[in-house]
Amino acid sequence: MRYIKLENREFSEEVRRLQEDERYRKLKEYTQHGNISTYTHCLRVARKSRKLARRLHIRVNEKEMLKGAMLHDYFLYDWHDHGDKLHGYHHPHIALTNAKKDFGLTKREQNIIKSHMWPLTLTHIPRCREAVLVCIADKLCSLEETIRKDVKKLKPVS
Repeated sequence: MRYIKLENREFSEEVRRLQEDERYRKLKEYTQHGNISTYTHCLRVARKSRKLARRLHIRVNEKEMLKGAMLHDYFLYDWHDHGDKLHGYHHPHIALTNAKKDFGLTKREQNIIKSHMWPLTLTHIPRCREAVLVCIADKLCSLEETIRKDVKKLKPVS
């Protein structure tokens, strides 16, 4: 596996590609946890995944990990009002379908999105380090966003 190290500027450029896309910006319209939009949640998960990989010295493909993290909740609706009581089980597949259609994905990016709710989705197992890190980062961010109502909004990536 090729190790790709992205510095802050490159992180910004990789993430900015999605942030500048009008389809992706729709995530700002939907609340994810507490007072955090799905857009901000995905950005927080991308940053947390990258931070975990670096702090734990885990070799990953950061570019694919970041893209998978940014698209892991790309389901494009407010799940609070959607009426799907099994949203936790269903949304990884919906996000994957939307992301494949709108952005194209590698196999690794597909696994990241599909498996981010593991172990809730027992049959969709993280099969690479990047997917494991995004899965963990998503749990950590979701917990913080749900418990702490005063979670700071992220500064724009610069």
